[in-house]
Amino acid sequence: VLYVFFFQAEDGIRDFCLSRGLGDVYKRQYQRRVHGGITKKQKNYQKKKEMSFKLTIAEIGNLDRQLEKIMEGQILSEAEVKNLCDKAKEILVEESNVTLVRSPVTVCGDIHGQFWDLLELFRIGGKPPDTNYLFLGDYVDRGFHSVETFSLIIALKVRYRDRVTILRGNHESRELNKAYGFYDECLRKYSNENVWKYFTDLFFYLPLTALIDGQIFCLHGGLSPSIDTLDNVRQLNRIQDVPHEGPMCDLLWSDPDENKPGWGLSPRGAGYTFGPDITDQFLHNNKLKMVARAHQLVMDGYNQNHDKKVVTIFSAPNYCYRCGNQAAFMEVDDQLKQNYMQFDPAPRTNEPVSYTHLTLPTIYSVQISVVAVSLKKK
Repeated sequence: VLYVFFFQAEDGIRDFCLSRGLGDVYKRQYQRRVHGGITKKQKNYQKKKEMSFKLTIAEIGNLDRQLEKIMEGQILSEAEVKNLCDKAKEILVEESNVTLVRSPVTVCGDIHGQFWDLLELFRIGGKPPDTNYLFLGDYVDRGFHSVETFSLIIALKVRYRDRVTILRGNHESRELNKAYGFYDECLRKYSNENVWKYFTDLFFYLPLTALIDGQIFCLHGGLSPSIDTLDNVRQLNRIQDVPHEGPMCDLLWSDPDENKPGWGLSPRGAGYTFGPDITDQFLHNNKLKMVARAHQLVMDGYNQNHDKKVVTIFSAPNYCYRCGNQAAFMEVDDQLKQNYMQFDPAPRTNEPVSYTHLTLPTIYSVQISVVAVSLKKK
């Protein structure tokens, strides 16, 4: 009789559980009604929010003009950047830490301010809204055009909110991008730090992970010993700068280890390394098929680990204009089949050849990464 009562009225279930101090039981056992852990009420709420955020004809026209301007390599005015960031916040604040993405979709890794290579990616893979995109973070730092790159990404997000999904990378952090080029670029192009503040405030709102059709878990870095289920991710408070440790830090910093099982200390000084057994357990616990992530330079643009259950995607060709790597993106069709597209740098006619804005840690870390990848291949 009790079970019949439970399935007849969800509100009755809630009241019954809460009146007996069983609120946690209710949340775990009866709250999830749709795939991915989103309740019916949450789904309806999201639909209402989507309906409430509608661009006017004038706003659409203005965004299209801004997109055209950015794609020509011009920067937006300070006022335009502020307005764009405010609109993006309205959208992103409603997205979950595990934002749901539908296939078909094209998944992209690190961009790192290589604006013309981002346009090359769109030339090969198709432009929004004709192609759906999921970006895994690290839009800024190290490249010459972080301002243009991130301006384009968020303009596309505001213009085509259901076609473009953007996640946070470890470089979407004030501490890191003050050291690796983005802060200095904003000062150089706008003569003040206001635009940098607008962008870095927006970083707080970027979702941490995404889930493609409930099967492919996507994020920037990797897994965490503090996270066993997707619900653990949903419960994190992401509206903050990237912590130096803890589950949020791990999601943006960790790397897979092909040879060592279990958890290991990361040579990066943040996050962990995780072995094939950790991947298997996480996928089993959450009924997933694979993990797609970015964060690491790979010479072929993509690299599969852990019996092809983890894939690393890197979308910045000839990283830092000196590494000689190819870039790639992953196309996921509506049957969840993956196709990897590799591409080379876009032709360059108007970029400086100086590397003086790259700090010594940047150059050394790039050289070490290239050597490590080369040794691994051998």
